[in-house]
Amino acid sequence: MTSKSSEAPPPPLAERMRPRSLADVMGQRHLLGDGRPLARALGSERPHSMIFWGPPGSGKTTLARLLAGASGWRFLRLSAVLAGVKDIRAAVAEAKAAREQAGQGSILFVDEVHRFNKSQQDALLPHVEDGTVVFIGATTENPSFELNNALLSRARVYVLKALEAADLEGLIDRALADTEHGLGELRLDIEPQARALIAAAADGDARRALNLLELAADFALEPGADGGERAIGAEAARLVIEGGVRRFDKGGEAFYDQISALHKSVRGSAPDAALYWLARMIDGGCDPLYLARRIVRMASEDIGNADPRGLTLAMNAWDAQQRLGSPEGELALAQAVVYLACAPKSNAVYAAWNEALADARSHGSPEVPVHLRNAPTKLMKQLGYGAAYRYAHDEPDAYAAGERYFPDGMDERRYYIPVERGLEIKIREKLARLRELDQAAGKDGGPRGR
Repeated sequence: MTSKSSEAPPPPLAERMRPRSLADVMGQRHLLGDGRPLARALGSERPHSMIFWGPPGSGKTTLARLLAGASGWRFLRLSAVLAGVKDIRAAVAEAKAAREQAGQGSILFVDEVHRFNKSQQDALLPHVEDGTVVFIGATTENPSFELNNALLSRARVYVLKALEAADLEGLIDRALADTEHGLGELRLDIEPQARALIAAAADGDARRALNLLELAADFALEPGADGGERAIGAEAARLVIEGGVRRFDKGGEAFYDQISALHKSVRGSAPDAALYWLARMIDGGCDPLYLARRIVRMASEDIGNADPRGLTLAMNAWDAQQRLGSPEGELALAQAVVYLACAPKSNAVYAAWNEALADARSHGSPEVPVHLRNAPTKLMKQLGYGAAYRYAHDEPDAYAAGERYFPDGMDERRYYIPVERGLEIKIREKLARLRELDQAAGKDGGPRGR
């Protein structure tokens, strides 16, 4: 007889509590409600190829298994992290054998399908096209960027959402009550605060919630209020969630969504929202120096000369982060973000720079006008380099009215159009005055555009 100590440990709670029917699935009401497309697919005997796109722990693998069970088809699973073309061929061969010998269809589920490279996706494509397998992919990344168009066009994309706190709390209660697969035989109670703490720490991830619950159960040593039951208290919950981080994927979809939200909050003059997104990214593990670089970009792109102090403050915040490190330097980043969000806004320099780049790339390489050329040698002076140049400091108001600075044959351009906000109000007035002086001097080649 095998001793208890040598018995294999049971599967993790998250695996034991995996839903076995559609009724057990938490969340995803937008896909699984009555008449919804995925609910209809789960009730069909002829499934179609699909891609489940959603955050970790949202039920992608579970839904794929339920779909195979509902249809009666064979379920083949690959992990794109470990599998290659050889594994794809082996799965296809198994699917062909099942169809020829038993008349059974096969669902090929590829977890983290965004990890497949182009050749691996191409190896899968013909077998999806000829119906050898129904393909179901699971990804946490935007499939528009990660999957070949040919494969993407043959599968319907279903977007899964992170579970809400109420769903996670319901899942925790279900696991504590389930005597067959969950923790019910332990007769554990849980304090409302502990339940809420675990649900919040799970951050929309059902698997994480159950893992935390299983750990917290080990700390539930104090008797409960109703005769011998043990209770998971708030302190036990805090012990297991200590050091946890929010949902954040460096370089992935969530990463770029959050930096976009931070940038747009600054641009939209919303300092509180900007602070929130900065805190989300810092809390999620984003490199503060990456954030410092992006904050400098915001200062030039969205504040510009409406308040040039914004760029100085952003650069100082970057320097403070480099010198102090975390967490001290992060306060300087927060200061810069708040200042930029509150500062007057102008994208005039950003727009001007893009127009100037477009002209530089489309006009070839016209020569520098002779009067603007440098003349460090005798030969260059003999050729007239710089001879007709008007030194601005020798002119009235230090401005050479009517002078041309663009290449010969190229019309005057006006890229920079200051806005009527912040310091650019004064800059706008000055440039208008200089244009009046140019017109009085008879300068030809009027400005383009606005």
